[in-house]
Amino acid sequence: MPGASEGRRLKHWGWGHEDQQLPHEQVVQAAAGIRAHLGFGEGEVERPVPLEDVQLRAPRIQPPPTLAGICDSGDYERASHALGKSYRDVVRGFRGQFDHPPDVVARPRDEKDLTAVLEWAEGADVVAVPFGGGTSVVGGVEYTGERPSVTVDLRALDRVLEVDQTSRAARIQAGATGPGLQEQLREHGLALRHFPQSFEYSTLGGWIATRAGGHFATLWTHIDDLVESVRALTPRGVWESRRLPGSGAGPSPDRMLVGSEGILGVITEAWVRVQASPGFRASASLGFDSFHAGAQAVRALAQSGLHPSNCRLLDPEEAAFTGAANDGRALLVLGFESADHPLDAWLARALELCGDHGGAPTGEPRLRNPEDRGEQARGHAEGAWRDAFLQAPYIRDTLVAAGIISETFETAITWDRFEAFVATVRRTAERAVAEVCGDGPAHVTCRLTHVYPDGAAPYFTVLAPARRGSELEQWNQIKSAVSDAIEAAGGTITHHHAVGRDHRPWYDRQRPEPFAAALRAAKETVDPASILNPGVLVDP
Repeated sequence: MPGASEGRRLKHWGWGHEDQQLPHEQVVQAAAGIRAHLGFGEGEVERPVPLEDVQLRAPRIQPPPTLAGICDSGDYERASHALGKSYRDVVRGFRGQFDHPPDVVARPRDEKDLTAVLEWAEGADVVAVPFGGGTSVVGGVEYTGERPSVTVDLRALDRVLEVDQTSRAARIQAGATGPGLQEQLREHGLALRHFPQSFEYSTLGGWIATRAGGHFATLWTHIDDLVESVRALTPRGVWESRRLPGSGAGPSPDRMLVGSEGILGVITEAWVRVQASPGFRASASLGFDSFHAGAQAVRALAQSGLHPSNCRLLDPEEAAFTGAANDGRALLVLGFESADHPLDAWLARALELCGDHGGAPTGEPRLRNPEDRGEQARGHAEGAWRDAFLQAPYIRDTLVAAGIISETFETAITWDRFEAFVATVRRTAERAVAEVCGDGPAHVTCRLTHVYPDGAAPYFTVLAPARRGSELEQWNQIKSAVSDAIEAAGGTITHHHAVGRDHRPWYDRQRPEPFAAALRAAKETVDPASILNPGVLVDP
């Protein structure tokens, strides 16, 4: 929806727009309800430091006059582009702590502008950090080195440029947000069907640069699966792959850009695979006596070839916390969608498989066909989980004000190691929280976000009492302990949140060293001055 947010400003410190920030009295009320629900949290509900009270270091460099029209060094632009949206970022922004703001924010209107920005940056030894929606939760947009820096905000490049109805593909600029590209594709009766939790603000270029996970819990789980070709600008020229449905011609140039996190080039557009908007939907929610029993059912579903679009398993505590279920059972939220055929048989077989592992429906299955008018009401469990999922980033701002630590760990592991892995990581997280936050009440929950025939992606959430002023130290100790456990037990340090700067120590251990050397050599070739987001993935 290009231009939909004109006249509105995003918060300089947290999630959403400034006009979405609740009045302090309502934050106090919300905090009281959250504290009562969690069983901890006390003290005054704090207020964020207003922008006018924030002290930013002075810009160390000014753009040349030829770029003045697309550059800004004002406090709002620099503060709002200084941090991502992790718990650590929100705490620092809430307290007015912006230690590494960019010196300049550039908003190129086209590739010509972007080329000029990169030429200036290389010539002046200025770091250039690509920026989409600013929703990174791993330190992906905060340059912490000594050189001056320019943040390159790509959101003006927000158009669907071309649609190929025959091949079901679309050429879309990298700055298009989820709602923006969705609205433009809807005019053609098409959809991308990629819905990360950050969908409202994140961009296509950001999804590609970070290998973002999206809507589908099986089959097309990552943006990788939807990319047909990518175009990027590097300090040494244009990097653009050929449009093909598949190719065996050597290592894929697209795969090198997918997940490159801005170190090899600035993604400007991509051809992506789109599809007709689904008219057939089927969904159900099922309860299991244990998370392990639910996981066995999920494995059967993942290996069945049914390919559910939604297959998310919540442990009993997470199901209760989100309001999806409160009966002490694990909850499976299951869904199918198609633009071509009814899904009754798919859902019926899935329910059969779940029943083999003790799964019992929590309500009537829901079916929707193209002739149905409007969206059928969602079941309580499914709707409650979906609402909690979408509201989580907004609620985190209130958790910070209320003195509550909120952190997540998402990973992936094969089925043969799944049960022991989840137990180890959960136990480590509980022990770390007890050591850092005391023996009082805290919550460590787990859900499965994406599933594969050979494994699953467990997603752990930690909610614990914070010590005011020590949140970052507490966060760091918990983060380190759990990340060490994930890496030692054979999981990946990230399934879909990217590496950034926060995950670098564990990423360095996970990857093969010859691959790291090859990646460094690739960066040196296309970015010899190391101006593109240095410190992410590899060191200069």
